[in-house]
Amino acid sequence: MDAEEPPREHGTVHSGLGYARPRVVPHPDALHHAADLLNAGNKVAMLVGQGALHAGKEVLQAADLLGAGIAKALLGKAVVPDDLPFVTGSIGLLGTKPSYRMMSECDTLLMVGSSFPYSEFLPEEGRAHGIQIDIDARMVSIRYPMDVSLVGDSAETLRLLMPLLERKTDRILRERIEQSISQWWETMEKRAMIDADPINPQRVFWELSPRLPERCIIAGDSGSSTGWYARDVKLRSGMLASLSGGLATMGSAVPYAVAAKFAYPDRPVIALVGDGAMQMNGMNELITIAKYWERWQDPRLVVMVLNNRDLNQVTWEQRAMAGDPKFAASQDVPDFPYARYAELVGLTGIAVENSEEIASAWERALDAQRPVVLEVRTDPNVPPLPPHVTIEQVKAYTSAILKGDPDAWQIIKQTMKEVMA
Repeated sequence: MDAEEPPREHGTVHSGLGYARPRVVPHPDALHHAADLLNAGNKVAMLVGQGALHAGKEVLQAADLLGAGIAKALLGKAVVPDDLPFVTGSIGLLGTKPSYRMMSECDTLLMVGSSFPYSEFLPEEGRAHGIQIDIDARMVSIRYPMDVSLVGDSAETLRLLMPLLERKTDRILRERIEQSISQWWETMEKRAMIDADPINPQRVFWELSPRLPERCIIAGDSGSSTGWYARDVKLRSGMLASLSGGLATMGSAVPYAVAAKFAYPDRPVIALVGDGAMQMNGMNELITIAKYWERWQDPRLVVMVLNNRDLNQVTWEQRAMAGDPKFAASQDVPDFPYARYAELVGLTGIAVENSEEIASAWERALDAQRPVVLEVRTDPNVPPLPPHVTIEQVKAYTSAILKGDPDAWQIIKQTMKEVMA
């Protein structure tokens, strides 16, 4: 249609060409102040979030200069690869023990592009100097009282900051972090291989990591699956991953995966979802996938569903935070044949009920030439243990059992297996 020029009068809205993204960087004085604190620190820890997703190279260079370990907020999981020996992984309730220990022991914290909200997992106030890089001035110092706030683009700011940094010669903290991470991955493998009834959900995610296709995109959800994704999945360089990290919205995984396939039709995509979220909207989106998948250059899209018949994350929160036993009336999820439903709409369905079949099932799903629903029947009583268990959590957990949790014996048995591992 022919465009009409707006009238030259008050209140009209015009448009034009020629926008160029601004270069947002901090004041030089602030950069020098930040460098002074980082150079003076003996034990530097880094925490990166989604604001550093385009700054992975700069983050690694800064960590090398500072001898720092790198912890990742959930939305920053793809900033740097998980297979590097100084990357401690996720932080917080869904985080790792090396991340928790690093934050407890550091004397300087460098936070890059993150608004990680759980302050109890950051250093105690007064024990560490803080430097924060964020492009949004409203986000600085709201999680930790920072000594220096650098408002600017994370990659640009790090490039300006690094020439001011002195390379650390004392790498004792880095060496301790690397040893801790190595031991942690051994522990995670032991936990993943623990028997459960019928399948340990940790193993589903552990077996996925070495089979992740190059340049794949992972869409997570909100629920107990998020914890296993945060801890057990090892992302490599070139991979992308996201979920509803700001709102913790259930049902995000499959719509995110569909969006990823339209944005990157040449890349394999994997959605990791619980059965509660799948029943909310994931099943409907299978119809969308069936309609459009043949348009995608790479047809691989795997929707992995943990079928445990329980709104599992809330069940465990009730036990460990409120001290209440599982309330079946609100927590039980109807059993549903997800793999068979996928076949009804023209996709491939794979159902797994045996631990020994998980690895081959992932391989079949990731080699398929059309989208796949991989349904895994898992045990809802495997506890998502946090990196640090508080006395309050122990009391609440004990209270839930004493009040007559319907799965009391099973959760005690599985918890003991986890602790022993």
